[in-house]
Amino acid sequence: MADAFLSHISDTLAQIEAEGLYKRERMITSPQGGEIMVGDKKVINLCANNYLGLADHPALIDAAKGAMEPKGFGMASVRFICGTQDIHRELEQRLAKFLNKDDAILFAACFDANGGLFEPLLGPEDAIISDSLNHASIIDGVRLCKAKRYRYLNNDMNDLEAWLKQAREDGARHIMIATDGVFSMDGYLANLPKIRELADKYDAIVMVDDCHATGFMGPNGAGTPDHFGVDVDILTGTLGKALGGAIGGYIAGPQPVIDLLRQRARPYLFSNSLPPSIVAAGLEAIRLVEEGDILRAQLFGNAKYWRAGLEKLGFDLLPGEHPIIPVMLEEAQLAQDMAARLFDEGVYVSGFFFPVVPRGQARIRTQMNTALTKDELDRALAAFGKVGKELGVIS
Repeated sequence: MADAFLSHISDTLAQIEAEGLYKRERMITSPQGGEIMVGDKKVINLCANNYLGLADHPALIDAAKGAMEPKGFGMASVRFICGTQDIHRELEQRLAKFLNKDDAILFAACFDANGGLFEPLLGPEDAIISDSLNHASIIDGVRLCKAKRYRYLNNDMNDLEAWLKQAREDGARHIMIATDGVFSMDGYLANLPKIRELADKYDAIVMVDDCHATGFMGPNGAGTPDHFGVDVDILTGTLGKALGGAIGGYIAGPQPVIDLLRQRARPYLFSNSLPPSIVAAGLEAIRLVEEGDILRAQLFGNAKYWRAGLEKLGFDLLPGEHPIIPVMLEEAQLAQDMAARLFDEGVYVSGFFFPVVPRGQARIRTQMNTALTKDELDRALAAFGKVGKELGVIS
């Protein structure tokens, strides 16, 4: 490889390091949970997407183990060649029923689901109007599509309506509004009732990425549409957060949409099928979620307790009702320093900074889950108070 190229890459890495933006990974030596082992150090984990505490649930582990002997370790193929087992269709149909959709289609991850959604369904005669804070996977999926692209200000319904009018004036055949159900850096919920109203007014389709909501938002845990009591047209989501925390994504929607995606969605057509163990655990996760009122109550009880504790200490928090509770720090280096000091105090969190969030909006994104005990939350609050004062974040 050319020395000049490697020198350029090294200079880029050095610049990332100098700006305080370099990301480092810690090696976890235990299962995911409320407390985890990092090397030989036990720490309270406040930064996983393990909302319902299912990542190490015995029932999911048993389901995964139990599937390998009769179904094998892996499929070694894509779905349409020889990679579809009966349990793949069973999981798709269970997801569809849970989400109140006609059918669903599985992908290796929701990044792939969003990456494969737009291009088969929309062409250059169509338009996509996307929220400005949508997940990177939606942004990348939209880029792969030939439809006209419009972007509205985050959760700004007046701006959304202006772009809907513009798309109609520009002669769009079909219009799709694309939004996260929960904006994961902030914990804000999309205004789905108003989005639905505007979509009906301008004859548009509503697509929602519900990764940070499926399993625990809404009375049935079916996500942000369930939470608001509104219908959306297409839902994408993941098995990698509340539904067990492994891997796997999906799209759920009307039957013709799902049927066309099976024919033309490139990540589906050219990626291996999900392993049987993951599929079996996914089925068990849905069963637990359907019976999960106690889990959801514990999750939101923890979120309320944690938010109140941080506010009492004097931290700057973004408002919200979601278990994502960001502590705003502004500067990237401060976020990294605080995360490192909290780790020394036995609390595992991560600093979030550019390019994950805009410059000047660095934060520590704390996330609640069902597995956390009140004692663990109290110890974590004490650590936040101590480190916050040492770094001058609070007085």
